[in-house]
Amino acid sequence: MILDRSPYSDFNLITDMVAAANVIRMFDTSVVKKTAAEINAVGKLLISGEGSSRMFPAKSAITHARRMGWLFSIATEGGRQSQEYRLDDWAVLGVSNSGRTAEVIRLFNTLKAAGNPHRYSLTASPASILESLASSGHVLNCGKEGAVAATKSVVEQALYCRAIIESIAGEETLAGRLSSLADQFLEALALPIDHEIAKKVARAGSIYFAGRNDGVAEELTLKTNEITRKRGDYLEGTYAVHGIEESMQADDVVVWIEPFEESEQKFYDVLVKGVGMTVIAIASRPTLFPTIQIPDAGDLASFVQLAAGWNLLVEAGLQLNINIDKPQRARKVGNEF
Repeated sequence: MILDRSPYSDFNLITDMVAAANVIRMFDTSVVKKTAAEINAVGKLLISGEGSSRMFPAKSAITHARRMGWLFSIATEGGRQSQEYRLDDWAVLGVSNSGRTAEVIRLFNTLKAAGNPHRYSLTASPASILESLASSGHVLNCGKEGAVAATKSVVEQALYCRAIIESIAGEETLAGRLSSLADQFLEALALPIDHEIAKKVARAGSIYFAGRNDGVAEELTLKTNEITRKRGDYLEGTYAVHGIEESMQADDVVVWIEPFEESEQKFYDVLVKGVGMTVIAIASRPTLFPTIQIPDAGDLASFVQLAAGWNLLVEAGLQLNINIDKPQRARKVGNEF
């Protein structure tokens, strides 16, 4: 219950997570207009970045575009692999909180040397190296984060990517929904987490996040490493019942984001009954498993799911009595140029 932890109120991570709701409420969708028009003229967009700057921001936007059937070409890839692609006729959005991420800097050096004029940056730091290499850049309004684990910047990056694709598609609905989304986001952060659920996550040998390839489960896997210091793994779709169960242990936990209803019984049979492990759901409806039930935000549900996942991980991290602001090895800039 992230909003009611007075002994821990001085943790920067919790402060930043709560601040993310205000980032949602105050986001100005009009900041994407010029960039979106230029990208639309190109016709193809690659979103590149590393870690938290790419997984949820890019993949949540791409998933929405595909669900809507928008024909605009949009893809995502890390900076190193993107350097292996022919991107002459692509617009490229480089996303880096610091603006100093080595892989993205090297990609943009390559694009600039090749004469690609459609280079756009999204950073939280003004006058960064990345912005200097871009044709044009946007700086986030969320401000500096106090903890190593990125939270409020991830949310603003995702809003920016969502606003870009809506503007390109000519279906701009985000602005009118931000206030209600902020309320639902806060509600998910404030949900009481059952003590037994948090205890099982805290004691788990490995914590797996299962779910769609929309960036939520993947981003929460990274936060698992940073916040709880536990081994984490992302199991896309229904991969959790396609062989990996052979190496799972009874003290492991799977957190399943918005389960596919028709797959619940299979997960129960294979993982709960077969392995003896715990499966926890984060969902907008009741499931076969212990469920952290969140408000239904429709096609913006991924933001609320992310908040509930943060809530669970912070609860587990605090039970482990660790400093959730300062991982021992993880760095604020993963690989600085």
